[in-house]
Amino acid sequence: MSGFSSAFERLGAALSAIVLSQQEILAARLPRADWSADLNGRTYTSGETTVRVNLLGSYASRERTWLWGWANAQFGPAHPAVVPTMAVRELGTRLGVPEFTDPEVDLSWFEGGHAGHLIAVAAAGVLGGSGYIGAGYDGGSAYLLVDDPAIPPPAFDAAAVPALIGKAVSLFPADPQLTLTRFLAHHHVPHRRSGARTEARLPGGGTASADFSGEPAFADWATPARV
Repeated sequence: MSGFSSAFERLGAALSAIVLSQQEILAARLPRADWSADLNGRTYTSGETTVRVNLLGSYASRERTWLWGWANAQFGPAHPAVVPTMAVRELGTRLGVPEFTDPEVDLSWFEGGHAGHLIAVAAAGVLGGSGYIGAGYDGGSAYLLVDDPAIPPPAFDAAAVPALIGKAVSLFPADPQLTLTRFLAHHHVPHRRSGARTEARLPGGGTASADFSGEPAFADWATPARV
């Protein structure tokens, strides 16, 4: 059973596929290599690639808690790497999302690893940008939002939708149909929701549809055959 608020779960469901799609682009551009970060200068360097970043927060492995950058005494809300992320806290106040407004979030209830990346996914979805980085350190991970125009946004790929939505729903299962429709809307793909079915008019012609009436929750995504 989730220890997240229903507001956070629904927000994550709405944004997760968008963020995970962007993560694929970031992973392809950012090499797996020795890395360094300069948060005063808002940079993260991996190998020979440097990107501009902001600080979202950090996950402490022993305490199993998330601490927002604005609540971290080492940084605070006026730090140059934190200021661009404050919109998350403002949205949390407006929409009643405690995970975005509590300085420290208890994640000890989460089973199967740690839940820090789930907060990072939701926050990255709110802020936009170019994806996020989990930068491990002794005792936990810092989560950095990549804010760099050199990292392009992903193009819509109808064939990749089933795997992407499936992965997103595994993180935020609250409303799979919302996950798909928000992803389609993000890419300006015309779509129609009718009961447990969503139908989309694809770029270049043709339609695709998805059924949400059974198990698994997202099934029967059918796209026109390529010729």
